[in-house]
Amino acid sequence: IELMIFRCVFALSTVYTAYSFCGNRFVLPLLKVDDSSLNRCRPSTNRITQRSASDNPDNSYMDGNIMTLSRYLIEATRSNPDHADFESLIESIQIGCKTICNLLARSAVNYETDVGSSSLDNERSGKESDQSKRLYRKASKVLKNALKFTGNVGVLNFENEDPVIVEESWNSKYIAVFDPLDGSSNIDVGIVTGTIFGIFKEEEECLTDFDENVTSEVSVKLLKNLKLSNLVAAGYCMYSSSCVLMFSMGEGVNGFTLDPTIGEFILTHPNVKIPARGDTYSFNEARAPWWPQGLQDYVRDAKLGHGETGQTYTSRYIGSMVGDIHRTLLYGGVFGYPGDSKGAPDGKLRLIHEVGPMAFLVEQAGGKASTGKGRILEVQPTSLHQHVSTFLGSNDDIQEIENYLKKSA
Repeated sequence: IELMIFRCVFALSTVYTAYSFCGNRFVLPLLKVDDSSLNRCRPSTNRITQRSASDNPDNSYMDGNIMTLSRYLIEATRSNPDHADFESLIESIQIGCKTICNLLARSAVNYETDVGSSSLDNERSGKESDQSKRLYRKASKVLKNALKFTGNVGVLNFENEDPVIVEESWNSKYIAVFDPLDGSSNIDVGIVTGTIFGIFKEEEECLTDFDENVTSEVSVKLLKNLKLSNLVAAGYCMYSSSCVLMFSMGEGVNGFTLDPTIGEFILTHPNVKIPARGDTYSFNEARAPWWPQGLQDYVRDAKLGHGETGQTYTSRYIGSMVGDIHRTLLYGGVFGYPGDSKGAPDGKLRLIHEVGPMAFLVEQAGGKASTGKGRILEVQPTSLHQHVSTFLGSNDDIQEIENYLKKSA
C-alpha cells in the first residue's frame, strides 16, 4: 500500500513538473503511454531495449515512449519486488541531485553565496573558499531532507562537515552512504563536481534517532553493516555541462542525463561497458616522487610507450573523482590515487564513502578495482573514515599496474 501511494504521489509530481516546464500542450501527450512498450523493456542484465535518448536525436518525446529513470525503477521493481526499497531511495536521491544541480548552476550569481574578494583570494591561493564550504553543507542538507521523507531512512549527521551516512529508521533493509559534493573545491572555477552514493544491505539492525550524532556504539554497528561485500547498489551524479546520473543495482551500469525541458533523467548510456584497455591515466603526478617505485616505473613507461601494449598514454587528471571516473568508464584507462611516503600511506580517498561505491560501479561495468595488491571490495573497513590506495579502470590496465607493483616489491 505504501509503495502504491508513493507511486501515485510521484506520478502527480511528474505531471506537475512537466506542466511547469512545458505547459498544457505537453502534459496530455506525456500521459498517453503505450503500456505494451513497458513490457518489452524489463530491466535485466541484458541491454535495455526501450528507446533511449540516442534514439531521439530531435528530443521528441511526445509519444511518451522514452525510458526515464522513474520508469526504469518501476520496471525494475516489477521484475524484482526486492527492489521496492531501491525505488524509493533512488527516487529520493534523484530529487536531491536535481536540487544540487540547480544550486550549483546558480551559485556564481546567487547573492546568498556572498561571493567577494575573499572568495577570489582563496581561488588564487588554491584554498577551498567559504562559498564551496557553504555549498557542501547545503548539498548535505538537501540529501538528508530528500531521504528523510522516504519513510524508510533516518540520517546520521557527522560533526565537522564529514560525509553523511543515511541509515534505515524503521523497516528498511538498507543503509546509504554519501559524499555529497565531491570536488567541491572546484566550484569557484566551474570545474566538474559530483555526488557519490552507495547502498549497503543491512546485516544487523542499527536504529538511531534522526539528527543524532554518531556514538561509538553506533559506529561499531555501522562498521559491521558497511562491509563492502554488502554493497548492493552504487552510483554518482556528475554536475558539469550536463547533469548525468550513473548507477548500478547489481545488474550492470546505466546512465541517465537530466533533460531540463521536462525535468526528468533520460536514459542516455544503457549498459555501460568499460573498454579492456584505454590510452589515458589519471593520477596527481605532483606526488609522483613519493610513489612506490613500481608505480613510477609504470607511468614512465606509459608515457614513452614502453608498456605492454607499446602505446603512448596521455595524462588526463581533473582533480574531481567523479569527473575522472566518468571519463574512464566511457573511454577506458586508469584512475588512481595511490598511497605514498609523503604523509598519505593509504592515499587520501575514503574507502566507505568514495572508493567502495566507485569500485562497485567499475566492476559492474566490467572493469577492475584494486588497491595495487588486491580487490578493493574485499577490504574490511576498520573505521568510518578509513583511507585506501586506489586504482580503478580498464581490466588490463589495472592488471598491468599490479604487475609493476609486484615486480618492484
